Amino acid sequence: MASSARTEAVRRKGVSMRPVSEHRVGRRRSTTWDHISNVAIDLFTERGFDDVSVHDVAEAAGIARRTLFRYYPSKNALPWGDFDAHLDHMRDLLNDLEPDVPVEEALRTALLAFNSFGEQETARHRQRMRVILETAALQAYSMTMYGGWRAVVAAFVAQRLGAKAEDLVPQTVAWTMLGTALSAYEHWLADESVSLAEALGDAFDTVRDGLQALDRQRRPG
Repeated sequence: MASSARTEAVRRKGVSMRPVSEHRVGRRRSTTWDHISNVAIDLFTERGFDDVSVHDVAEAAGIARRTLFRYYPSKNALPWGDFDAHLDHMRDLLNDLEPDVPVEEALRTALLAFNSFGEQETARHRQRMRVILETAALQAYSMTMYGGWRAVVAAFVAQRLGAKAEDLVPQTVAWTMLGTALSAYEHWLADESVSLAEALGDAFDTVRDGLQALDRQRRPG
């Protein structure tokens, strides 16, 4: 689902958002990023991560090996797609929420909107997340990617609380949100009758009471 569609879905849920700036409307990710990553995901799923080389991916994608490395620094990065664009989108979702939206509601809204996909894209995303979460060789690299995602959450919480991103509370919230998302994804992968939105919503609501206390810590102004 495109950014503008996700924003509209959030509005329908009754959460107010600032107008989306022009540079975000209609923003398109590179089809080359997507193409290479999707080819890699198909190969990893079919043959196993360890049995697929960068050369195999480049050949299947119809590009030179050196061209692949212009987009992805390593084989481990391939399942993640254009991760910087994903982080920018998460940051946009949080920043577009009106400042009077409670912190916990902002986090829940952004988490669900960020992970909202059309039916066809959902099938691909499930395939991608199986590779990311169930491939032992990827776990160390994944922690680096999770670190970038946590940094976006911590920066948002810190801004709302008038704190520093490295302070205990923003970092605790960021780790909590990561754990919430990962537990929901594991449940979603294990039980295909459960929708991702349902899994994420239920997981978030488990920790919601603690997050609601954040607004009592907000500093005036």
